[in-house]
Amino acid sequence: MPVTFSLLTPAEIVFGRGRIAELNERASKLGSRALIVHGSSPGRLSAVFESLTAVDIVQTLSVGKEPDLDTLTSAIEEGKSLGVDLVLGIGGGSVMDSAKVLAAMLPAQTGLMSHLEVVGDGLPLSGRRLPLILIPTTSGTGAEVTRNAVIDIPQAQRKVSLRDKELLPDLALVDPALTDNCPRHVTLHSGLDAVTQVIEPYLSSRANLFTDMLCREAIPKGLMALKQLMEGESAQARDALAQLSLFGGLALANSGLGVVHGIAGPLGGLCGAPHGAICGALLPAGIAANRDHVVNADQKARIDQVIGWIAEVFETSAEQALPRFREWIIQSGLPGLESLGVTEEQIVAASQAAASSSSMKANPVELSTATVETVMRQSF
Repeated sequence: MPVTFSLLTPAEIVFGRGRIAELNERASKLGSRALIVHGSSPGRLSAVFESLTAVDIVQTLSVGKEPDLDTLTSAIEEGKSLGVDLVLGIGGGSVMDSAKVLAAMLPAQTGLMSHLEVVGDGLPLSGRRLPLILIPTTSGTGAEVTRNAVIDIPQAQRKVSLRDKELLPDLALVDPALTDNCPRHVTLHSGLDAVTQVIEPYLSSRANLFTDMLCREAIPKGLMALKQLMEGESAQARDALAQLSLFGGLALANSGLGVVHGIAGPLGGLCGAPHGAICGALLPAGIAANRDHVVNADQKARIDQVIGWIAEVFETSAEQALPRFREWIIQSGLPGLESLGVTEEQIVAASQAAASSSSMKANPVELSTATVETVMRQSF
């Protein structure tokens, strides 16, 4: 049977320590009136902002959590009036998702709800977005190379996606130095999200040669880097984790995710906990559920391979790999879903909502609502 797959990537990816020095020149070639989206504590990025002498910064937006509909709608209205012609997102996943939405919607004639999944009409974007540069400052979501943006809809108690290939940026600039000395708990949460985003695409029913090449290297290397960073700061480990995050974004954009993200989307909308923390708490039980229910021999072999990598990193047997992994996650500072404020009612609601999640459609095996509930209870 012939090999067949398609790829979606940004126009250009630049990776490496010190590459942030190229931002000013590259931005000047894409626009002149910039909107900068950044995190809630932009102080450590002041040197980056000061270097942007070739463009006028006419609008800024501070994003401290997943963007919500009202905040984005207000920013879109302001940006239209200011004549923004370039959007830069520099921060974590929520920052970059916000930048994607703004780049897409500033030139649009339609409203944001027309294009949202689940709660909106889910229509494709009707025109070309503004030029867009994405620069991660955490190693987690890989949002700089994905074609979706997660938006919080408080009224519906859901986090849903704007999804379109137009959200892929003109430039994804990944400089691992921007993640140096990231707070330990942020490193843990975002790092576990990054690990999940190479494991799930590797186990996905849509995995292909391209994503396999990315994930095979990234899974053991990324696990080891995250383990090292929990023991102390290391530039080498930061570089490896940044690479893991980038590879995970590329992989998920081209082969999908699975049960962990299928749960994390609706559960995050219900409890408001950080996305990476939810993924990290769910990951061991999610792998175990797939291993217990999968029938296809090739997919079972892949799951066993992942478990083997985990066993190697945490120096234990394959039988003890997932319990040891969960123990390490707890010892590192993420006790479980209960510590994130998840309630019994939210577990029931999230298990029902997970069935309609786009991430769940790529899981290697169909899991019942009861099994999804069990994954959450085992992660409590």
